[in-house]
Amino acid sequence: MGSMNDPIADLLTKLRNASKAQHRFIDIGWSNMKEAIVKILRDKGFVAHYLVKEEKKIATMRIFLKYGMEREPVIQGIRRVSRPSLRRYVSYQDIPRVMGGMGITILSTSKGVLEGNTARQQKVGGELLCLAW
Repeated sequence: MGSMNDPIADLLTKLRNASKAQHRFIDIGWSNMKEAIVKILRDKGFVAHYLVKEEKKIATMRIFLKYGMEREPVIQGIRRVSRPSLRRYVSYQDIPRVMGGMGITILSTSKGVLEGNTARQQKVGGELLCLAW
């Protein structure tokens, strides 16, 4: 499980662990793909917000985690679906619904990284990156 092989799994693992440990934020290396995923997580209320900063041509992203009234993490679970060793592609009809619509799916499509419902509305399938609930 090298973070170099699968930066998205690395991102999800850090989010999962940090929210369990109730950290305020995590810092990770920036990429377009990671920012696109985090943007969806923010828009859907799973993370509070994020910042991207660049120092010496190296961009990093600070993601601020979100908690409920009792300091329980908003992210109950987050799972990588498609892996570098085993890619999972779905058509828009086959995009799974997570926990009866409580969770979200994130896909990489020809129209960019989209949340499952958006992809369904636009009738585009793609690589099923991860699920969050």
